[in-house]
Amino acid sequence: MKRAAFMNQEYWGRPVPGFGPLDASLLIVGLAPAAHGGNRTGRMFTGDPSGDFLYRALYEVGMASQPTAVSRDDGMELYGVRMASPVRCAPPENKPTAEERDRCSPFLREEISLMPNLRSVMVLGGFGWKAFLPLVGVARPPKFGHGVEVLAGGLRVFGCYHVSPHNTYTGRLTQEMLQDVLRKAKG
Repeated sequence: MKRAAFMNQEYWGRPVPGFGPLDASLLIVGLAPAAHGGNRTGRMFTGDPSGDFLYRALYEVGMASQPTAVSRDDGMELYGVRMASPVRCAPPENKPTAEERDRCSPFLREEISLMPNLRSVMVLGGFGWKAFLPLVGVARPPKFGHGVEVLAGGLRVFGCYHVSPHNTYTGRLTQEMLQDVLRKAKG
């Protein structure tokens, strides 16, 4: 169902592909497209408050061409970073299930295999943490936490609180905290 603010816009409404160059050294793993963000625009973290927060941080650390992303054709470019999610379609009530994660995992695995320069991964939230680590051979992922770093499958993997309004509006995740993890992951 469309939001009143977007009633006159056509929704993408299909699986949302990864965004950013495949030769990036950093991959950001999210959760799933937001119903009125990526599901509407067709691009990861675009057109919603989570994306506003993330793109601002990427811009501040020199990994994005502009601080905001509103549509697929807004000129946004990413430098050395790609974004993907374990679940490719907007889930009901914005809550992806383990079944959806498992059904979509081949797509994320394939995307990872297409990234020849991948050295580090920043995973947003516990759901993504549990989805990503098994794809690189970690059968029992360590406990998720903000700033946690593990070596897995030859990659440096960083945990970061998700950029959702629930975390950003309450101060659980600040711009400084996000930018700090991005700088570490950027290497």
